[in-house]
Amino acid sequence: MIHRIALFWFGWVLISSLTIAQEKNNRPPNIIFILTDDQGWGDAHFAGHPYLKTPNLDRLAKEGTWFEQFYTAATVCSPSRAAFMTGRYPAHFHIHGHFSTHDQNSARHMPDWLPPEIPNLASLLKNNGYRTAHFGKWHLGNNPGAPPPEAYGFEVSKTVNSNGPQLGDEAKEPFFRARSTGLMIDESIQFIRDHQSQPFYINLWTLVPHALLKPTPEQLSVYADLNPMHSDFASMPWMKSYLQKSKNLKSQMQVYAASMTDLDTQIGRLLDELDRLNLTNDTIIFFSSDNGAEDYRVSNAANAGVGSTGILRARKRSMYEGGIRTFGIVRWPGKVKANHRNTTQVVAAVDFLPTLCTITQTSLPSTLESDGEDMSRAWLGENVARRKPLHWEWLFNVQGASDGYMPPSLAVRSENWKLFVNHDGSKAELYDITLDPSEQKNVATEHPSITKQLSESAISWSQSLPASELRNKPQSKSQSRPSAKTGNAPKLDRAAIFSRWDKNKDKQLDPDEYRQGVKAADHEVRFKNFDKDGNANLSFDEFVFPNGKPNTTQTPS
Repeated sequence: MIHRIALFWFGWVLISSLTIAQEKNNRPPNIIFILTDDQGWGDAHFAGHPYLKTPNLDRLAKEGTWFEQFYTAATVCSPSRAAFMTGRYPAHFHIHGHFSTHDQNSARHMPDWLPPEIPNLASLLKNNGYRTAHFGKWHLGNNPGAPPPEAYGFEVSKTVNSNGPQLGDEAKEPFFRARSTGLMIDESIQFIRDHQSQPFYINLWTLVPHALLKPTPEQLSVYADLNPMHSDFASMPWMKSYLQKSKNLKSQMQVYAASMTDLDTQIGRLLDELDRLNLTNDTIIFFSSDNGAEDYRVSNAANAGVGSTGILRARKRSMYEGGIRTFGIVRWPGKVKANHRNTTQVVAAVDFLPTLCTITQTSLPSTLESDGEDMSRAWLGENVARRKPLHWEWLFNVQGASDGYMPPSLAVRSENWKLFVNHDGSKAELYDITLDPSEQKNVATEHPSITKQLSESAISWSQSLPASELRNKPQSKSQSRPSAKTGNAPKLDRAAIFSRWDKNKDKQLDPDEYRQGVKAADHEVRFKNFDKDGNANLSFDEFVFPNGKPNTTQTPS
């Protein structure tokens, strides 16, 4: 009798195990989308960085495929993220730059957030049975009234720069940013444990290495003996020239490297947990950055501005390769080639949604007009010819214009060619990216027919976009594009804003007046950045001239 019972239970356990295994094999893959913030194309040991210790990023590259010609859809944060989410160029939604205050958004003829009614990857996957979560940076709108991540299809979120549940309070925690990747990994691991029996999709969007970087003493100790030299980048002419002008390369690089290595360490915890749960082979990891490396000439980004673009030209905010080409690493053991560097296949952020919808057998709504293409066959190792070119538009200034970082305002990539041209057809530049990935030789005059064809393509694309005053109003270059010191927003009348926010007219802004005026979740951090003398009030000069007072002055009205 006991023998029969034992046989019965053994059989039941065996059948149950086989059933679970069959269900696991039949279900679609889990997806973890790791998006770093301002990481350069050369910012990893496997990518040739002379100092960075990134064993876990190296592991991802070794166990997956690195698409070296992967492009984001924009040169800065918010529009790039919108494209990943929707599969569409951000200009379709008037998202020309980063989301900021209502006043700054309005000045750039932008909305205050990405409209949640636009089909996006999270909502599509959720409707197909996926459990969905977003941990980390959001930056798709956090002004009053902005929808939280849950409105976009995320069941769970812990975020920064959103109106949803917050990951922490950077204003009150001195090392919050330094420890933020660990907090995101904690949340991701718990979510995976809770939903390991179901397909899940996680956005893991880090804050690092975006400014302000302030690693802990423990993180810094890893690079205590680092003595960087610009000559260590001799094989990367653009980087060598750029670092040669840095003010304190040793300190800057120590801070940057420490921040990147902690990010790598935390990602290693995630990889180890997938191994422990036996989910590695069932999980796609896609790793990228929202745009190229930051520029140290931005006032708060001295330490964050020494990221490496490798051999590529220019940096964040530029449509040259260093601003829009980022890591495109796909790991899916047994499906995606391991230890493979794909140097020829062009893939892009706008492909992300249609590609994953194909892989997960998620239906696309008839109303979705994706600007990207299904690159699932390319992910799985085939060579796939693109059916349509890639397009970009940038309507603001670029740091490093004098160093050759500022191209004309439109760009198009078609086959091996990349062309820049202004909206009026002037200043065309043409590069053969296959032969000249560093964009050092403009061959427009040598290939007039290709230059004409791609110029017409770029201008036609721009004319198909929704009209924008920012694009269409005839302005001089200095009027339509801000100075490099003010980022990618047009110059605001800061004196008028100061007077409007100064409710008691005492010619200074206290923290409450600033909070009510700026209407931003990170108001305390911004206030401290302006408050140079640390007296908990902003003087007229501190607010109106955050980068230093010019020779001519303004007075409060």
